[in-house]
Amino acid sequence: MDPIELSNYAGLGAIGTMTLNILLGLLISTKYNPVRQWPHRRINTVRIHNVTGYVALALVLVHPALLLLQNRVAFHVQDLFYPLAGPKQPLVNSAGAAAAYLILLVVSTSYFRFAIGRRWWKRIHFTTYALFPLYAVHALLTDPALKDNPVDWLDGEKVFVELCVLVVAIAIVARMRARFQQEAPRMHRPKSARAA
Repeated sequence: MDPIELSNYAGLGAIGTMTLNILLGLLISTKYNPVRQWPHRRINTVRIHNVTGYVALALVLVHPALLLLQNRVAFHVQDLFYPLAGPKQPLVNSAGAAAAYLILLVVSTSYFRFAIGRRWWKRIHFTTYALFPLYAVHALLTDPALKDNPVDWLDGEKVFVELCVLVVAIAIVARMRARFQQEAPRMHRPKSARAA
């Protein structure tokens, strides 16, 4: 199997895993409780979210590294870190590299979230909203064969990517709508203030 094909499969795995990870993150942000709500089971959604983040990061790092193996397109190490000088699709691959840098930042700071502090960790974690369009652009516009062919929107791999992007976009919009429709938290006054 060609290293370019292996890189494609790693990229598709990364997109699928990141989609699951983002969906879980959005679900966690709604304070969803699987014991009180469906499926009424004890499921550690935070742990699954963390594991999918680590798996996504591993696949994101493997995806471009496979291009360094012997293939018909000569990629060098510097092309992976700075794709604008790369041999194929420099702008689209730069979007992918920026997404890779952001996922590396988010996962590494999540590992050290207690040392960083919740406030700063949460601010950094919100960069996933920038990560999503970057990986969407990279995944949708890249020619998987690296032959500079036009995008085949009905190719099976592209349809998978399109579905992942659509699901995440719908989930983000639904989460934002739910956030704006939430009632303001009730203010609880101490008993001494109520008696007066």
